[in-house]
Amino acid sequence: MGKSTKLKKKQHVSVRLNVLFFAVFILFSALILRLGIVQIVEGQEFVKELERTSNTTARIDAPRGLMYDRLGNVVVDNELELSVIYTNSSRTTSADSMLTIARDLEKVIDVETDRITERDKRDYLLMRMTEDERYELVSREERKELDNTSGEYQLEVERIPDEAIEGLSEEDLRILAIYREMSKGYANTPQRIKRGITEEEAHLLSENLYRLPGVDILRDSRRNYVYGDSFRSLFGSTGSIPKEKVNYYLSRGYDRSDFVGISFLELQYEDVLRGQKAIVESITHSSGGQNVESSINERLGQRGNDLVLSLDMELQQRLEEIIDEEMKKAGNSFILDRSAYAVLMDPRTGDILSMAGFNDPVGGNSNNNADHIGNVTKSFEMGSSVKAASVLTGFQTGITYPGNSFNDRPIRLPSTPEKKSVRNYGWVNDLQALEVSSNVYMFEIAMRMAGCNYPNNCNWTSNSVERAYNEIRYYFSQFGLGSDTGIDLPSSSSGLTGGTSIYGNLLDIMIGQYDTYTTLQLAQYISTIANDGVRMQPRFVTEIREPVSSPEGQGAIVQKFEPNVLNRIDMSDEYISRVQQGLRNVMTSGTASSRFANKSYQPAGKTGTAQVSVVVGEGDSRRIINGNTQTLVGYAPYNNPEIAFAIVVPNVKLERNGGRLGMAQEIASQALDTFFEMKEVRIGPTKADRPILEQPDND
Repeated sequence: MGKSTKLKKKQHVSVRLNVLFFAVFILFSALILRLGIVQIVEGQEFVKELERTSNTTARIDAPRGLMYDRLGNVVVDNELELSVIYTNSSRTTSADSMLTIARDLEKVIDVETDRITERDKRDYLLMRMTEDERYELVSREERKELDNTSGEYQLEVERIPDEAIEGLSEEDLRILAIYREMSKGYANTPQRIKRGITEEEAHLLSENLYRLPGVDILRDSRRNYVYGDSFRSLFGSTGSIPKEKVNYYLSRGYDRSDFVGISFLELQYEDVLRGQKAIVESITHSSGGQNVESSINERLGQRGNDLVLSLDMELQQRLEEIIDEEMKKAGNSFILDRSAYAVLMDPRTGDILSMAGFNDPVGGNSNNNADHIGNVTKSFEMGSSVKAASVLTGFQTGITYPGNSFNDRPIRLPSTPEKKSVRNYGWVNDLQALEVSSNVYMFEIAMRMAGCNYPNNCNWTSNSVERAYNEIRYYFSQFGLGSDTGIDLPSSSSGLTGGTSIYGNLLDIMIGQYDTYTTLQLAQYISTIANDGVRMQPRFVTEIREPVSSPEGQGAIVQKFEPNVLNRIDMSDEYISRVQQGLRNVMTSGTASSRFANKSYQPAGKTGTAQVSVVVGEGDSRRIINGNTQTLVGYAPYNNPEIAFAIVVPNVKLERNGGRLGMAQEIASQALDTFFEMKEVRIGPTKADRPILEQPDND
């Protein structure tokens, strides 16, 4: 028994040792296999990890190009400033992490909260809630009935109590304003949080950047309008890339956070004004998990190219002052809004020398009444100022000819109010018709074009009337009336065209009482006549130049825009010369002679007064007030034009109701006096006491 027991114990120990050895063998085999995989299969990846080269690229914005007036005065400059930016280095950065950064950032910078929406506040409150609090808003049972998580979130948003929103503190709102800007950015793309930080804010930020991951200070700039509001609106604005144009700009190498031109000249010449960004590439080599070598490659940025404008800033300021003074004198002369528009241009080149607009809306309380863009966006019935085109149309269609006379007397057509001139002038020829502004002379041309030889043989039909409408508009369009002017802006109005069916309105179109035109179209029309029938393309930009670092002088010319001829009107030199003589007579002995007869610069032009009816009031107090739109077009000198002009003063009360007469003529008279005086003596434009800094819209 003793031996047997010992033998059994010995065999049992042997089995356990074998099992232990086998287990050890299996473990060593697994370890060797794993080491083999690490060394052989994944070895190269780990070597790369230990000896890694990382590249970090930063794109730093460059200032936009400047704008100069025709005499070399900087009219749009850049004001250097510092901005706070946030770069989200990863798409996986949590909202909580960003909110923590926003809380810390709020302690060192001051931000505006006026852009925050109610939805922003609700989203912010949800981020701060615990899971249990969110289940109190929308229960688990309700969530099961919803199709997706977006539906759950929307329901949560809707159930945020109003008192919770109202309970947000000013500190909460500042944190939210910062977070709102941070969350609008894309991975690895800098997003501006605040532009134009103060020196104190910059110091505080610099001291705290180590605990604000992704936050940095950027050298930045914004537009500085040296002469304040003068011509300001036509320079245009910059802002965030519009949502509908994101893909367009990304395809052209822009970042989503870039500011671009969004209106007028800034938009039209975006490709020119855009600066070339500086590229800073940081290269870090790692070995054994330690940074052993690093280098920085930097490609310097460059300010965008500069624009040289046709604008004469001194003349622009003087024109604005003239209009402002005339509007003050007008008092209560307007039916509703006080407004006036003026364009001065060189008829030989199409250069816009100045373009000024004034608008003071009823009930408005703005300190700035500038409405320069109204010259290209607002259209009006221009009255008799278009009659030079009417006479030339009559000549070209063979209805009348130089020296031919029509009897100026009332015209009575069926179902049409009596048509007549201010008074019955009797028999008048073409020159006299322009001089005294005969309506009936123009009516005769229109009726005869449609086949109506009033009063004995009036055989016009709907077809002949429509044909006459189209023919009149064809000839008018050659002057730019009712057609695209070609101005170098992203958009402008071409006016409004009435129908072609009403017989009586065919007569009205010939005296500027049917179709509507912009002030710029009116200026192009009279410039075409002044330029012997050659219609020039109006322009604001004459040159593109390379940027220079010196504040004085301009860079080399990159591109020079030569004056561009759009068309030569389809009328003979004899006819054009005849009408030019009629326009000269208007100023010497006609409807504008009281102000212009003795001017040494010998102007030519045409007055206009379009009848208007304006609806005012509401409900029982609603009524119609009659008035007129005053216009004047012209050029000087008559024999060698240097300047053409169009002045429009819309919706003036009738004189018997308190309207001031001759406002368009007064503005034109002072503008021309100023232009020719400035040929002898210049004092230069006056800079604004506090130049305007652009406030771009970040949304």
